[in-house]
Amino acid sequence: LTDLTPGLRLLMHSPIRQVTDYNLSVIPMFVLMGVFATGAGMSRELFRASNAWMGHLRGGLALATIFACGGFAAINGSSVATAATMSTVALPEMRKAGYHPGFATGVIAAGGTLGIMIPPSTIFLIYGILTEQDITKLFISGILPGFLAIGLYVATVQILGWRRPELMPRGPRHDRAERWSSLRDIWATLLLFLFVIGGMYAGVFTVTEAAGMGAVGALLIGVVRGRFTPAKIMNCLVEALRTTAAIFTIVIGAFLFGYFLTITQTTQNVTQFLLSLPIGPYGVLTLILIGYFVLGAIMDELAMVLLTVPIVFPVIVGLGFDPIWFGVIIVMTVTLGLICPPVGMNVFVINSIARDISLVAIYRGVMPFIVADILRLIKIGRAHV
Repeated sequence: LTDLTPGLRLLMHSPIRQVTDYNLSVIPMFVLMGVFATGAGMSRELFRASNAWMGHLRGGLALATIFACGGFAAINGSSVATAATMSTVALPEMRKAGYHPGFATGVIAAGGTLGIMIPPSTIFLIYGILTEQDITKLFISGILPGFLAIGLYVATVQILGWRRPELMPRGPRHDRAERWSSLRDIWATLLLFLFVIGGMYAGVFTVTEAAGMGAVGALLIGVVRGRFTPAKIMNCLVEALRTTAAIFTIVIGAFLFGYFLTITQTTQNVTQFLLSLPIGPYGVLTLILIGYFVLGAIMDELAMVLLTVPIVFPVIVGLGFDPIWFGVIIVMTVTLGLICPPVGMNVFVINSIARDISLVAIYRGVMPFIVADILRLIKIGRAHV
């Protein structure tokens, strides 16, 4: 019989080793920062300011939702959390204004994907830890694709508004006083972003320290502004704990999976097979991305990255691709999985909040934004050529 002692010993020690790893402490801290930011009402303020400046345009509320998602993503780092939060903030306003339900939810689902593209991003953190890449460089590399996503989403709304104006009526124009007043409400979001991201890029503190400082900063902002009671702080801590526990459960399983892949030489065999294919480096890359498209439609994005990166990363390095560039490509591909049928996490989250809007209607509303994401992926992919 096979000796199971080494495997059982690994099952006993690996979970403790992973949850006590200092490098992984960055994950719960950024999760806590996002939860505190949500509890402090920053998402609602971002949407209100965006609406004040763009609400009178054709599709203005949709544009406001996209920009609010982008701003909230900069302090949240989670796509699912961004989509869920903006569903409660923006969807009632768009319904009240007469927006088509499918289009409104499609905008929110697509805007929510910005949560793992614009730093800080949990997926970038996981990728950097798995591949031992500089997380600060990954964050910097994600800024341009994140802004490009916002630009393409805005263009998509404008094109749809021109072709199908009945989807998105115009809203009332806010006067100048209301516009400038709305900007005063977003000082907390801007301050937190500059404090965390600016301090990290300036070398004032490390990524892990930035996560801890961001969590404390979001808490202090909420307390100073009177948004937090002791009970609400406790609720935020419990929510962050639940989210972190779910993430670490996947992390522990992925590290165990990676260990068994190594001892069975699966990773080495897959690497040799892909490198031997007579289709060239970009042919192999295309094959890998197709695999990610398929997995992204049926698997959670965090689990997908944790399970596949240990296998495909040696192939990418062997083909001579830049690891930082590939990290950006991976995150963009994963964002597609969040809104692609049959299992788009953002779509299901929004459907759980807006029960009266069918999954089919949400998927129809999000399809134009999937096209925009594919165009962005092609553009960034060609930048390496």
